[in-house]
Amino acid sequence: MSEVQECGQQNLAQVEALMTPTRLGALELANRIVMAPMTRNRAAADGVPTQMMADHYAARAEAGLIVAEGTWPCAEGQAYCRQPGIATAEQVAGWRRVTDAVHRRGGRIVLQIMHAGRIGSRHVKGPGVATLGPSDEVARGEVYTDDSGMQPFDTPRAMTTAEVVEAVAVHGRAAQLAREAGFDGVELHGTSGYLPMQFLCARTNRRDDAYGGSIENRVRFVVECLEAMSSEIGADRVGLRLNPGNTYNDVSDGESVETHRELLRRLAPLGLAYLHMMRSPLEDLDAFALARESFEGPLVLNNGFSPESAAEAVSSGEGAAVSFARHFIANPDLVDKVRRGEAPRGFDRKTLYTPGPEGYVVA
Repeated sequence: MSEVQECGQQNLAQVEALMTPTRLGALELANRIVMAPMTRNRAAADGVPTQMMADHYAARAEAGLIVAEGTWPCAEGQAYCRQPGIATAEQVAGWRRVTDAVHRRGGRIVLQIMHAGRIGSRHVKGPGVATLGPSDEVARGEVYTDDSGMQPFDTPRAMTTAEVVEAVAVHGRAAQLAREAGFDGVELHGTSGYLPMQFLCARTNRRDDAYGGSIENRVRFVVECLEAMSSEIGADRVGLRLNPGNTYNDVSDGESVETHRELLRRLAPLGLAYLHMMRSPLEDLDAFALARESFEGPLVLNNGFSPESAAEAVSSGEGAAVSFARHFIANPDLVDKVRRGEAPRGFDRKTLYTPGPEGYVVA
């Protein structure tokens, strides 16, 4: 046997762990390779998913689980142009085309619910739609708008307590609508500087009511959103994505470990389907260890994995599955490539957020 053949057999043996079935709550996965949520801006201007999106997700249905891109649960929650929503009958019907296409190919798909909070612009959401946040502090940075180019983020209006309670209810309704649209479950986007993380972080949450101040109060919004979603569709169909130490969209939390540990402690009674944990950007923070210490359910690990390191993480019991984002962009057949020991193709960054099919449907 040549050295090349021997190396190939070793690689195939290494990734075999990724090909075994598993279960995340009520979600049965044919393999341990998860497609991570990726904003790709291919919905219609009104947030209705397009046929192009159905083709995109269906082509990747061999993944053990697809986590569809961050989707706004109400008009105030939209962050980006051509970002899909799950708030209207038309959006539900559009997503039904997507889920039907994935299910016809034997796939499983959940929807990531993403309320952007203060990360928004009137040039994206249109006139009369408020930009809300836990407090009135504007995020440093800009957002692309189709009509006006790059624009600074709006200055948010601090939510009243009643509006916070309504936002919790909105997440429950979004989960219900996602099931009506055919999704197998939902995932709450709890990182990247969007509304749930804005509540978690002391710098963006300067409230003095029951949703601000102490760590116990700052985690309340996320806990209540997950409770509302679980009440509507069952906790065994609800996941949560976290990334302790994340500073994207101008957030920071000097108590990130303590905050996330308390959050996970409060979630223990719920029995969520899974925790989708991203590797922390902080060198001295092991997010995966924190997750194993504080969460008893299945872990989906994310960020910086190769097929080989993913297989090692699954084999060692570090995680139940591993999610890939960039590898799925140019490789709709990623699972088959991993199975055969082939290296994934690279992708074209210039087509990540453009409105057409280039780099999206045809990789």
